Amino acid sequence: MSLSTALSRSGAALAAALLVATVQPAPARAAPAPTPGPTAAAGETGTARWAVQPSSAKGPTGRNYFIYDLAPGSTLTDHVGITNLGDRPVTFDVYGTDAYSAADGAFALLPADRPATDVGSWIRVDRREWTIPAGKRVDIPFRLTVPVNATPGDHTGGVIGAVARVRTTATGQRVLVDQRLAARVYLRVTGPVRPAVTVEAVDVSYDHPVDPFGGGDLVVRYRLRNDGNVRLGGSGTVTVTAPFGREQARTSPTDLPELLPGTTFTVTERITGVPPLLRLTAAVDIAATSTDTALPPVVRTAGVWAPPWLLLALLAGAAGWAGLRWWRRRRTAADGPDPDADPRPAAPPAR
Repeated sequence: MSLSTALSRSGAALAAALLVATVQPAPARAAPAPTPGPTAAAGETGTARWAVQPSSAKGPTGRNYFIYDLAPGSTLTDHVGITNLGDRPVTFDVYGTDAYSAADGAFALLPADRPATDVGSWIRVDRREWTIPAGKRVDIPFRLTVPVNATPGDHTGGVIGAVARVRTTATGQRVLVDQRLAARVYLRVTGPVRPAVTVEAVDVSYDHPVDPFGGGDLVVRYRLRNDGNVRLGGSGTVTVTAPFGREQARTSPTDLPELLPGTTFTVTERITGVPPLLRLTAAVDIAATSTDTALPPVVRTAGVWAPPWLLLALLAGAAGWAGLRWWRRRRTAADGPDPDADPRPAAPPAR
């Protein structure tokens, strides 16, 4: 579902691009060569090329992400591996930050100018800057300390390796470009879990067809909110019914992105060929999934008026034409000969 952040430093415009690893699981294996393996995120800015991945004191372990299950007050030490794939030494900023769900549902990390307040603030690296020789990997230790008052459930973030480069724009302005790669952190703080999803709003609109005997487009927009304390996935389906519950259309299940606790996501479904049957009802059916427990379906409905205006106009026109003809015939009949008059022709005058 790369992030760009505009920063300001020393009066110069600062643009930041964030790339986050979205890799497929792979068997655990060593990575002896300084190349981005299947569990690494690789980036490039100017002459710098590098990879970021979960590691250990002895090197990469094949993990795709940092995944922890810890109690409040716990502390652990882990390692993030940063490989310099370029041909010259590079200095990296290494730090932790929080994650959130972007508007399009994509996994995203906070911009560099926004301080972490959740799991990212619980990550500590011995020092911020690390210079790595060309073609080498450094496994950097960090400590993750869970506060004693941490809330149960999922806390998501990342360990970032960032590279800054000064570039000159076409107008001669010097711009500091800060490009970041991260290894994701998924922390579950032990305690009661509460998976929950809410359909906050359903908006239905209908575009009437040009063909009076054809169907129009029904657009359904609904917003989901993860009201629980764990990550959720799942799918959503929209069913359209006419008066008396007759089904007119049903969408295929739409896969929902990973929803972090407290985040929202808006889904838009456009259903074509729906006939205007005066009143249409759209039912949104959400089948949310969690790794902890099954969630009951969440259903919310909304309706829209869909009168067949063109057909009604044609019928009204036909009825008006029929009424006009009837009125003309009646008037013609009213203006005809007197019904009391002798219908026999008058006799010719005598000669």
